[in-house]
Amino acid sequence: MFSPLKLAAAAVTLGLVAALAPLADVAPEPVVTSPVPAAAATADQPTTVVTLAAKKYQNCKALNKKYKHGVGKKNARDKVRGRTKPVTNFKRDNVLYQRNKHLDRDRDGVACEKR
Repeated sequence: MFSPLKLAAAAVTLGLVAALAPLADVAPEPVVTSPVPAAAATADQPTTVVTLAAKKYQNCKALNKKYKHGVGKKNARDKVRGRTKPVTNFKRDNVLYQRNKHLDRDRDGVACEKR
């Protein structure tokens, strides 16, 4: 099953912006990130690259409502002390982590980790 954000990203990529209407409360607005050089653009390719902006949360309580176990980089590992088991089932997304990096208190690559 696909998450609403992945469906929204696919809709924007395919130019199906009308498909985003039911997901308006879930998906953030598309952001133009970088233009494609004119030499690389053809009739089949768009002239700009469109991506969805990751949401920036104010605190861990707000982030954990959406992502129960936190968010982290794709290859991050939770840093723990003693016999505590590390959290392994957090959302792995580099862009989402970068937007919420300020919430990673122990700087292990996982923000707002919670069992």
